[in-house]
Amino acid sequence: MDRKKELKELYKNTRTEMGVFIIKSSTVRKCLVESTGDLKSAINSARFQLDFGCYPNRQLQESWRRDGASAYTIEVFEKLAYDEDGSKTDYSEELNILKMFVREQLAKDGMEFFER
Repeated sequence: MDRKKELKELYKNTRTEMGVFIIKSSTVRKCLVESTGDLKSAINSARFQLDFGCYPNRQLQESWRRDGASAYTIEVFEKLAYDEDGSKTDYSEELNILKMFVREQLAKDGMEFFER
């Protein structure tokens, strides 16, 4: 019974990686930039939705359907570190700022974006 409580507490205290990921086309110079508090789950969800034709970004979904999954890469672009004291729980503002910074950086390199 104690082991179960230990595992439950460990799960509660586990921090997921957060940051910005991009879904990038290799056929056209376009990508989608997304920020999230859980990179692994968000990337898995995006791939699942794209594969099954239900991704919220219609422009990206149509391009994915037309060109195929092999024409795209999904990669972590930038990770966001947690505060050292561990008291902060809402990083949405920092994630939005990081997303804007990444978009600006990619735009300077000539990248276009799949818009919602």
